[in-house]
Amino acid sequence: MGKTPLGWAAESGREEVVRILLGRDDIDPNKPDDEGRTPLWLAVRNGHQGVAKLLLGRDGVDPNRPDEYGETPLCWAAFRGYEEVVKVLLGRDDIHPDHQDRSGYTPLSEAAREGHERIVKLLLERDDVNPNRPNKYGETPLRWAASNGHEGVVKLLLGREDVNPDIQDGSGRTPFSCATENGHAGVMALLQPPISAPHSTA
Repeated sequence: MGKTPLGWAAESGREEVVRILLGRDDIDPNKPDDEGRTPLWLAVRNGHQGVAKLLLGRDGVDPNRPDEYGETPLCWAAFRGYEEVVKVLLGRDDIHPDHQDRSGYTPLSEAAREGHERIVKLLLERDDVNPNRPNKYGETPLRWAASNGHEGVVKLLLGREDVNPDIQDGSGRTPFSCATENGHAGVMALLQPPISAPHSTA
């Protein structure tokens, strides 16, 4: 599998072993396994916040290095709902919070799709995150939240003045039509287009 000793220790959450290995000059903290997953990536995938902090404290560790599918540590932390790990990664000045994987998913779209409200809120607080960025199928974070019935996430997204609720995906569906299709009445109410008052004929 190509994992280094540091990779194995990071994946398993062995903080003391990671600390010892990082103390060696001959250790490459960014060396990936056969799937392009670095020790940091492996630690984040399993929610090992302490290990992630140790690795990020080492000079030269790249927090944005993706695996072979283009997924960064932040993408995975957002997808899994690891809020504290997300906070650690977003605390880096060199983090790219709007990175897209090979299918066009961003950390925001992953968190919105899974309904992780607190992580969505953290990402929306940043100016360098585009809340309308679609994946390669034209699916925006709002479309995913609406389709899956995540009312809290829909509210957070609609709270951004720059969110466009009418973007169509690759099949021509809007967030409202996706919510309607899946029977999410609460989301439908949030996205319901305003009804124009009839013109008086008097």
